[in-house]
Amino acid sequence: MHNVKNSIWAGVPLAEAKRVLIMTHGRGASAQSILSLAAELDVDDFALVAPQATGHTWYPYSFLAPEAQNEPGLSSGLAVLKQLVDTAKEAGFKSEQIYLLGFSQGACLTAEFVAQNAQSFGGVFILSGGVIGDSVKTERYKGDFAGASIFLGCSDVDSHVPKHRVNDSTEVFKNLGANTVEKIYPNAPHSIFQDEINHINHILNQKK
Repeated sequence: MHNVKNSIWAGVPLAEAKRVLIMTHGRGASAQSILSLAAELDVDDFALVAPQATGHTWYPYSFLAPEAQNEPGLSSGLAVLKQLVDTAKEAGFKSEQIYLLGFSQGACLTAEFVAQNAQSFGGVFILSGGVIGDSVKTERYKGDFAGASIFLGCSDVDSHVPKHRVNDSTEVFKNLGANTVEKIYPNAPHSIFQDEINHINHILNQKK
């Protein structure tokens, strides 16, 4: 299904980087497109990696559909994120030096991955997304974020991502020990906003 070998690496070479940022694209987009966002982020000391979804989509239906409808793409996408985190750890990076960012479908995949694998990540940025499923299944979320910074941003009228799922995802992260900031933008489009970039850069610069 999805293949971790299709990921694109950029930024500082892994052997020389101080931190790693995994950037996950949305439906219909590409690894290259999400990597372009790095130009606006304070990632001078980062290795950057963006996985590429087969057919430019991680799973076929809405993230609010019953999970079985989104298989095997969903499980395959989650496995790719795990492989990238494992690659960073095998290269000597601790959880605290690993950051994850996703937009739209990529934000949902990222949110679901970190909720299932909570640990002391350097930072997690969920841009227009939330945990996956026809309901929030807290029983499958485990681990401890140990105060990791998680930022969620979304429009209150996003046609793909209902505000209540963003709210519920924030609660999931808080209950797993994350230091969570949620920003809801009134009447905004399905997009990435400068205010979100500012929040992300604030978190990136806390750990320099």
